[in-house]
Amino acid sequence: MVVNSWKRVALWCFVIFALILIIAPFIWIIGISLKYQIAIITGQFPFDVTWVNYERVLFGKSSDFLLNMFNSLVVAVISTTLVLIIATLAAYSLAWRTMSGLFKMGFLAWTLIFNIIPPITLVGPWYVIFSDLGLYNTLTALVMTHIVINLPMAIWLMMTAFGTIPRDLESAAIMDGCRRTTAFRLVLLPLVKPGMIAAGLLAFVFSWSEFGIALNLTAKETMTIPVAIASYAGQYEINHGEMAAAAVLSSLPAILLMFLGQKFIVRGLTAGSVK
Repeated sequence: MVVNSWKRVALWCFVIFALILIIAPFIWIIGISLKYQIAIITGQFPFDVTWVNYERVLFGKSSDFLLNMFNSLVVAVISTTLVLIIATLAAYSLAWRTMSGLFKMGFLAWTLIFNIIPPITLVGPWYVIFSDLGLYNTLTALVMTHIVINLPMAIWLMMTAFGTIPRDLESAAIMDGCRRTTAFRLVLLPLVKPGMIAAGLLAFVFSWSEFGIALNLTAKETMTIPVAIASYAGQYEINHGEMAAAAVLSSLPAILLMFLGQKFIVRGLTAGSVK
């Protein structure tokens, strides 16, 4: 009994310590975003709370933050949607349809190897390709690159999801008069919804926060949020308060999505389980 109590105490201490490591930097950034620049430089504490940094980021004459957020949202939503569609269909074919074992192994090995390659190593070739195609400094280029990077991960997750479903479910639906496409849409998709949500969350968060590719393939009018945040560090001055405010604002959609995603994951685990 005493041993179990000590284990529980140790576990809670570890959880609290990990929580502090995760939350403390975010709280620190929020504090910086509410300070005047002079208070940040001098390390003043306690300090006078101000919302001027948020006002400058959102409504400043020289600020394009809302445009940057729109660019990030467009790229993340479109790339995530296309990744989910392609990955779901590819995983269904690889997991359930009759294909050569050599083809499956080769395809999955390629996705695994490609997923290991650092995306930054592909920036040079992509820059040349998109410049030749006239797609440099366009959101289309970012969408295409994010699809390529997120697709291997999404295919592996969706194959795992399809692998947990008994094949007899599709056969039973077809015997009841459903077409294969109808069985896929009404029977299989609800069962793999948790996998789709997990893959979608990972793809969206990566696309929303991706920096290296966007830095090299965009200019001012197509700049995304991570690149815009970095631009607050000028050659002679760093606007710490505005940079922190932009970082806080940019994290809100991802945090909100994760909270909403938890609820839909629970729904997806039970949806479609009763025929």
